[in-house]
Amino acid sequence: MALSISNELVTPCRVLTMASIVETAPLVLNVGVVLAAAATMGFAARKLGLPSVIGYLVTGLLVSPFTPGFVADNNQLALLADIGVVLLLFEVGIELDLKRISREYRALLWGVPTQMGIGMLVGTPIFLSMGVPIFGALLLSLSIAMSSSVVIVNITRSPRRTTDTQTEEALLGWSLIQDIVGVAAAAIILTLFGSSNSSIFVAVGGLVLFGAVAFVASRILPIVLRAVRWDKDFFLIYSVSFGLVLASLGTVVFDIPMALAGFVAGLAINNSRDSEEVRKAILPFRDLFAVLFFVVIGTLIQPSLLTNSWRFALLILGLMILLKTLPTMGFARISSLKVKPVRLGIGVSQIGEFSFVLGSLAYAEKVISVYQYTGLLMAVVLSIMASTILVRRAPKRA
Repeated sequence: MALSISNELVTPCRVLTMASIVETAPLVLNVGVVLAAAATMGFAARKLGLPSVIGYLVTGLLVSPFTPGFVADNNQLALLADIGVVLLLFEVGIELDLKRISREYRALLWGVPTQMGIGMLVGTPIFLSMGVPIFGALLLSLSIAMSSSVVIVNITRSPRRTTDTQTEEALLGWSLIQDIVGVAAAAIILTLFGSSNSSIFVAVGGLVLFGAVAFVASRILPIVLRAVRWDKDFFLIYSVSFGLVLASLGTVVFDIPMALAGFVAGLAINNSRDSEEVRKAILPFRDLFAVLFFVVIGTLIQPSLLTNSWRFALLILGLMILLKTLPTMGFARISSLKVKPVRLGIGVSQIGEFSFVLGSLAYAEKVISVYQYTGLLMAVVLSIMASTILVRRAPKRA
């Protein structure tokens, strides 16, 4: 009788285990193949004197459903890429000296909103003249005005970076302020012109409430970490889980972009005695998953649509240079910041991850065409490539 019961219990468990292996093995293979391909292409790019990011973007194009050969599971890659983005910005938030930036880089508080305001005021009428509805024109101009937090962090954290410390800190501060202003601007646009009935006060209030939640969490986590600091395994688990939970909470509950939420999560424990240990603990995971962010960007490009989209992509890139690169360089020259103007201007000269959200929203609301959406994505990839290359090749004194 006991043997019979044992067989009845063991057999289903064995079947379930085998079924789960059969079901998940292709997903594991998918990640392994993509990471191996990204490492190979990134290494090849570096050997050619190019940033490894270029290799990661090319990998995304090669494993996308729009090109022949191996097709990666994009949903799975996107999930892992989001984890990489959170850990990347979480680590930067931990390390960033916010008090020093607020003291020595105070000019950013007016410089960044001015740059974004110029982009919106000039860009919107241009898109309106092309027949784009006001809602789409505002979203496109905001997309151009914003940079990529992930790319900026990559520029400042690259082992082959050529930027000086002051310019790196200015870039990170620029990115943080830009994200905050961008969230507020997007909330206003969606409230006034979007199909959502949410209030601007609700959107801005969500950002304030998330800051309060992060503040409370910042008082709890150090106590937990001190209790387990002698056990590296639990220290690592608590560190990573804190960043992921707080960042995803900001996105799911308070509707804040995940990159900004991850950044705030890092700032929350910035002054903790264990913050440096937390930063070191997450570094390997950060680097591994962050690679997939650039791979996912590459998978979004549809080569078949490029012939009808390249003109719009060039327009986006031209406006980016005119309304973001040049004003940023001019600001750096007239402000009191001790930064390299050309490197600062090039460093912010890409279209960022939040722009994906804005462009996708505009496309879903049918206020931009599929060719305009593809052109925006094409401009994202080209601007990331260009900024990561040119920031290294800029004159040392510029």
